[in-house]
Amino acid sequence: MANETVEVLVIGAGQAGIAMSEHLGKQGIDHLVVERDRVAERWRSWRWDSLVANGPAWHDRFPGSEFTCDPDAFAGKEEVADYLLAHAEKVGAPIRTGVEVTKVRKNEGSPGFHVETSDGTIDARFIVSATGAFQKPIIPPLVPESAPITQIHSSDYHNPQELPDGAVMVIGAGSSGVQIADELQRAGKQVYLAVGPHDRPPRSYRGRDFCWWLGVLGLWDAATPPVGAEHVTIAVSGAHGGTTVDFRELAAEGVILVGRANECDAGIMRFGTDLKANVDAGDANYLGMLDAADAYIERNGLDLPLEPAAREIGPDPECMTNPILELDLVAAGVTTIIWAVGFGNDYDWLQVDAFDDDGQPSHQRGVSSEPGVYFLGLPWLSRRGSSFIWGVWHDAKYLADQIAIQRSYAAYQAPAAD
Repeated sequence: MANETVEVLVIGAGQAGIAMSEHLGKQGIDHLVVERDRVAERWRSWRWDSLVANGPAWHDRFPGSEFTCDPDAFAGKEEVADYLLAHAEKVGAPIRTGVEVTKVRKNEGSPGFHVETSDGTIDARFIVSATGAFQKPIIPPLVPESAPITQIHSSDYHNPQELPDGAVMVIGAGSSGVQIADELQRAGKQVYLAVGPHDRPPRSYRGRDFCWWLGVLGLWDAATPPVGAEHVTIAVSGAHGGTTVDFRELAAEGVILVGRANECDAGIMRFGTDLKANVDAGDANYLGMLDAADAYIERNGLDLPLEPAAREIGPDPECMTNPILELDLVAAGVTTIIWAVGFGNDYDWLQVDAFDDDGQPSHQRGVSSEPGVYFLGLPWLSRRGSSFIWGVWHDAKYLADQIAIQRSYAAYQAPAAD
């Protein structure tokens, strides 16, 4: 087994690790990026086949590096993965694939960290965890594994043809859940969609994409989510050329909306009474953004076309006015449950004092409570945009600067005494 020394070890070669490598390289800082799979692997294998980016190509990219597709298009998952690989090659990122980090521990009596990997050991002065937010798929223990129903996480869903015959219940109404539910309904499946609290921005309004509106309204730079909205998902999609998510329209197409899935007993799934409240709150969020956009246009004297139809909200469907509170899954023909409820952290390998009492990373803008350890690619790391390709690029620049500052302190030598 090999043993080597590097100044900065970056763990993960997705968008976060590639951005980190670019900025470290610009500063001439010796570093290595290790990745247990392929570069940008999760874009390729942890996404469904038809997935496209939720932001247009002109926006959701690294500064100075363009996609090859139409700037207003929404790049497919393979296009995104190829783009990230091409950018890694462009910046000369020193990436070593097929290397899994199994343990990181702080050195005793000397600076830096000792790292155990599947390919030997590495001693590093600084550690950057660039493994991102999609680490451990969450499947709540709501439905017993012994139940005669296939249960998968959204990261394991690829296409309708892979699923058993029968109806599908999708639990989670963020971007993944609504897109998967829509695809399954279009493929002829009967779909039940459990809808929790969510924001529902317009895909575009008055000739400008949602991403543009968040930018000019200063919302990408919000440092923390609004109080009470820490776990609210965003229902937005780039599918079908980019359309606004509309739960009433999904219901009109045949998707049966239900409230949050609360419990399952003897094959009976019980739902909350919050469906209408959740959809109405999403509508209020949607209309609030239209109000903010209209005010911005008027304040700045912009000549953008009026769009009165955008404010038309359709009638409540039957599944909202007379909601299902209990469902016998077998009797309803449900053979598959897809959990689109997000991911949890998996930092068992990072055995340092960089976590709070709940096991969450303890950091300020990615600079952890353990000197020499940095986090990158987490939601809201420094701002709302931190999870996006362009956002992680700016976060990586900040962390590279912080590492450079610490290097300068370490390199200081006091003048010799007379």
